[in-house]
Amino acid sequence: MTALRSTLFMIYAFLWSALTIPLVIVAALGLRGRWGYRAGKLWRLGVQFGVENILGIRPRVLGLENMPQEPCVILAKHQSAWETMTLQDYVPKGAYCVFVLKKELLRIPLLGWGLGAMKMISIDRAAGKEALDQVVAQGRERLQQGYYVIVFPEGTRVPPGEKRRYKGGGAYLATHVGCKVVPVAHNAGELWPRQAFLKKPGTITLSIGPAFDATGLSENEVNRRAEAWIEAEMHCLAPHRYSNVQHDAT
Repeated sequence: MTALRSTLFMIYAFLWSALTIPLVIVAALGLRGRWGYRAGKLWRLGVQFGVENILGIRPRVLGLENMPQEPCVILAKHQSAWETMTLQDYVPKGAYCVFVLKKELLRIPLLGWGLGAMKMISIDRAAGKEALDQVVAQGRERLQQGYYVIVFPEGTRVPPGEKRRYKGGGAYLATHVGCKVVPVAHNAGELWPRQAFLKKPGTITLSIGPAFDATGLSENEVNRRAEAWIEAEMHCLAPHRYSNVQHDAT
């Protein structure tokens, strides 16, 4: 049944994307303003319909009250494609999100074209300090325009029970702009593994941590606080993954 669900979902997602992503591009480039994001939301909600009703994956959300009412930087665990869609449902009603992503993603047919049209914050990870300056310049503009900025500080999807070094892009943006930071943990990789075709039905828990103000903090302090909360929460969401691991988020 899992194989059948996964196959049907891939067919559905491809057909839905082929239908709607051209609308995203036309809306973003032709109508401008937030029309591209509105069309992007249509695509996202359609895919999420398939996630819930074909794959049988549904969300459980903790700490929704922690999400600020003003634009902020969200630092989230990254295990699958699921959180890139679903996390956007939990910013205040009427708000939109942009992601900090590697520019290579913009070359992916359909998906990448849509991301490019919606002016996500794309960076060249090989550019070093210049890449961080790109994040601040673009991120400041998006925050001032009312967008929430989502960053995956580990830089890539990480299997459940593992972690990578938290990179400084999101923290660098928050400290230079002086905004709130929200840590987010989840266990999406349990049902939707990294680069896996088969996706299991069930409930994914997404936990939103307490926001804190990055004003006056160093980049390292922001990352330390976010990492400590996220990794401790991961032990609560997936304790079976850490039974033989000594937790150290310092």
